[in-house]
Amino acid sequence: MNYGKMTKVLAAASAAAMMMSSAAMAAETETAAGAAKDFGDAGKITFCLDWTPNTNHTGVYVAQAKGFYEEAGLDVTVVQPPENGATQMCASGQAQFAVDAQDYVTGAWTVDDPLPVTAVAAILQHNTSGIMSRKGEGLDTPKGLEGHEYSTYNLPTELAMMKYIVEKDGGNFDKVKLIPNDITDEPAALAAKQTDAIWVFYGWGGLNADIEGVPVDFYYFKDIEPTFDYYTPIILANDDFLKDHADAAKAFLAATSKGYEYAAENPDEAAQILIDADDTHSLDGAKELVKKSQEYMADQYIADAPQWGYIDAERWNGFYKWLYDNKLIEKDLTGIGFTNDYLPEK
Repeated sequence: MNYGKMTKVLAAASAAAMMMSSAAMAAETETAAGAAKDFGDAGKITFCLDWTPNTNHTGVYVAQAKGFYEEAGLDVTVVQPPENGATQMCASGQAQFAVDAQDYVTGAWTVDDPLPVTAVAAILQHNTSGIMSRKGEGLDTPKGLEGHEYSTYNLPTELAMMKYIVEKDGGNFDKVKLIPNDITDEPAALAAKQTDAIWVFYGWGGLNADIEGVPVDFYYFKDIEPTFDYYTPIILANDDFLKDHADAAKAFLAATSKGYEYAAENPDEAAQILIDADDTHSLDGAKELVKKSQEYMADQYIADAPQWGYIDAERWNGFYKWLYDNKLIEKDLTGIGFTNDYLPEK
């Protein structure tokens, strides 16, 4: 046997196989890259915030800064909400995605001509809002609000929830003094005794009290009544966009999910990304609060859910059933307004 000749044949065959393998891999990579970027105009995404940039939005800014959207073949622009709100902008098609909250977006589906939007992801897994008051004044339970001032937005759902928790705790809501909520700095307002109690999100208002050195009491709505553990905030999508460009929608949520997962694992870096990306300058001088809030949010983005963005049907429907049963809405929204179908498979 001519081992030299066989060695040359085997070497040549191996080289050919490697070339074929490399060519196949290159073709596969090119195909994958092409598929990732073959969205056309659908790849140009407008994402509308519900407010100025804050730690609810960090994952989106991280996805931009880290190139997750670009890798997915998407060109994402983040915009501020118009006067009539982010949901209206999304429904009109001016934005493909927008931020809102389950309690606020209710009206989108109860009108005679429902707005064409669907909740496709939960930014936080649990309702982090509750009532904050000056520490040690007996307002650490809902019943304690009797005889004290509560700053209200005067919204039907808000007042119904407040009445419910006060009465569930054995109190009389008629004895709570309602005053208009025109507060911008909640801890400062409490310290100055402009009010006795305020509805805040702990991840911002509650932590800001620590930073400003204002001792406070706080309780979560979800701890008083599990039905109030609804989703706030959420990401909405335009229904026509979901129907016509499902792949682009899934690519957007996959990249966004990566952004929030990264923020959860790297809160300090994520906080700085948010600060650097804030072109509204609303976070100027708030670096300590942003950093502290981001640390808190790191445990809230996914929490006990199977993945970021997941919406639990029982909790979603439970809150809307409560609204319907208490005649706060005239349409039963059970099973309406949300889907997990566009989240990445885990």
